[in-house]
Amino acid sequence: MKNARAKTNLERRNITVSFIATIPDPVRDYITEKLSDFDNIDLIFQPEHSKETISDLVFNADILIGWRPSKELLSKALKARLFINPGAGVQHLLDLFREVNEEREILLINGHGNSYFVAQHAVALLLTLMNKTVPHHEWMQEGKWRTGDNDAISIPLRFKKVGFLGYGAINQKIHRFLSGFDIEFSILRKHWNKQKTSLPTEAVRYDFTQLHDFLRDIEILIIGVPLTTITKKLIKKRELELLGKGGLVVNIARGDVIDEESLYDCLKDNVIMGAAIDVWYDYTPKSDEEGKKYPFHFPFHKLDNIILSPHRGYSPFSDLLRWDEIIENIKRLAQDRSDFLNIVNLDEEY
Repeated sequence: MKNARAKTNLERRNITVSFIATIPDPVRDYITEKLSDFDNIDLIFQPEHSKETISDLVFNADILIGWRPSKELLSKALKARLFINPGAGVQHLLDLFREVNEEREILLINGHGNSYFVAQHAVALLLTLMNKTVPHHEWMQEGKWRTGDNDAISIPLRFKKVGFLGYGAINQKIHRFLSGFDIEFSILRKHWNKQKTSLPTEAVRYDFTQLHDFLRDIEILIIGVPLTTITKKLIKKRELELLGKGGLVVNIARGDVIDEESLYDCLKDNVIMGAAIDVWYDYTPKSDEEGKKYPFHFPFHKLDNIILSPHRGYSPFSDLLRWDEIIENIKRLAQDRSDFLNIVNLDEEY
């Protein structure tokens, strides 16, 4: 046992981890406790947002953790080997890290810690859409007591054909959550060779060259792909038409995977039956004449066949388990390992 401990200590290297964003106290305590057995890890938490303070803290950092680093900040972090983005989605970081990696290598790590909650939210959106929960809730608020099927009849999920566009951490969990229903599943993903575990249920497999065949064969489309050059506006009017009149769409990926005008027109004209959307097209919307802000350029809020959700699939942010994969990557660098979780391929954009 003594020799095993000695070997472990030899494998460890001293590293400094710098958080370039304010981290809530419970998260600090959780990370600190989880890494308490590693006396070779120095955790530095950012107390304030001044550039000077952050620059001082990153100078000796081996790992940087935060959301939106500047080129100036990365240029000061000359020792950094990893930059960990705690949230999903790195399209806003790709150009910066391509540029930095022309001069020195610093790996970009994407966070999947919120995938459980996004998957839960996707299922909630789907069932809310299919059970027409919102109109019935509003009628009850108005004192209208309706128990029959004359208005807003529910859509059975049983025997539906569900298709996953993309099969990363989120859609894999959605698949597992929905596996108890009597559903036929189809999956379209780019790299089937990355599928190392068995699927929760049987599923028909497609690749990106078979997009239209995939869409013809399903009724419910759940979008969980990263936003890349390939996936931007991947779903347009023609693709939505292939779902048919009974088609339903759930998007918890990025808004621009679906062409905005196509989505609006297909909902307005009942080309598809409905949609539930958590990701949008304008994240800095201006107030209209009534002071209202809408994160889109077409009046989706006037449609009765869409569920609107304000990009909150990640909630609750206070959950501590979402930091476990970040903690694991810190441990691996401290052990001088290179098999990090969720390394972003800058060429493939995710």
